[in-house]
Amino acid sequence: MRVWRVAAIVAAGSVMGLAWNAFGGRGIALSGNAYIKPGEDVVEIDAAEAKKRLEKAALFLDARPVAFYEMGHIPGARPLPEDDFDRAFAGLEPRLRNTLDIVVYCSGYGCEASHIVARKLREKGVHAAILHEGWPAWTDAGYPTKEGKEP
Repeated sequence: MRVWRVAAIVAAGSVMGLAWNAFGGRGIALSGNAYIKPGEDVVEIDAAEAKKRLEKAALFLDARPVAFYEMGHIPGARPLPEDDFDRAFAGLEPRLRNTLDIVVYCSGYGCEASHIVARKLREKGVHAAILHEGWPAWTDAGYPTKEGKEP
């Protein structure tokens, strides 16, 4: 009988907590991407759409640290690490300003770097889509990768 009571209390508490979160006016979003701020104009694409864009010569930007880029990246991608954004942006700026289709990715699964880089790009007048779940989504789909310093 005690196990049943404990389970009932936990279930009732969970239901009340979720209801308060949903209808209390200050709850946290339980769906969607937590890295996208309300009202932010962000386009997230899946790996299949990213592959289509790569085949149409979109510019891919790797927001991970350079060491991760060198271990493996999407073919043709340029490194634009979030932790060294200003220096890397200066080197890529002419190309970024002349490219209409840009996709940013990072390590996925809780990595915010692609969102930060896309936000910084937007502040500089350059718009980019974000590869949802980043590098793991690309590799899990079995799409091509490349190692080394060269795109």
